[in-house]
Amino acid sequence: MRTTLRTRTAATALALSAALSLPAFAGSAAASGTGAEAAPVTCTAANTKVTVKKVDRPVNHLLLRAKNTGTKTCYAYHAPYLRFGQSQAATAVLRESVPQAVITLEPGKSAYAGIRTESPEGTNGFKTKKLGVLFSNRAHNGGAGTSAKPKLPTGGVYVDDSAFVTYWQSRASDALAW
Repeated sequence: MRTTLRTRTAATALALSAALSLPAFAGSAAASGTGAEAAPVTCTAANTKVTVKKVDRPVNHLLLRAKNTGTKTCYAYHAPYLRFGQSQAATAVLRESVPQAVITLEPGKSAYAGIRTESPEGTNGFKTKKLGVLFSNRAHNGGAGTSAKPKLPTGGVYVDDSAFVTYWQSRASDALAW
């Protein structure tokens, strides 16, 4: 009985030791840049191209796309901060649209956010040709980098106080489901 218990304890200790050393080894290889890809970074306007597209459905929506143009994988944390024209406040974020995980963008891949610009219940509307997009930092307590300034559809868009943006999604259809 004691031999079996010692064998199991030794095997458990060996497995635990191996499991604990594996992440440390992987992290040091990534940090040194030898034999492993570089550690992911936060998506910003510097390493992505941000575009806006008008969509037919749903009505009064735009599709925001962020394509990783960098050489490292980046994380699109939370939801983008949007500022239309000269508005005083950032556009509201639709909390129900939180994805199951942080959106990870390998080089060349894209993330999407849906934007509702207006609704029948909205008030205080205005037309604008300007949009500022700021990526969220990991802690979700501010922006990362500088704002991207994608072109809005020709003629601009009408925005009112019912406008919202979704969290970043991995597929355009998920971003427009709201």
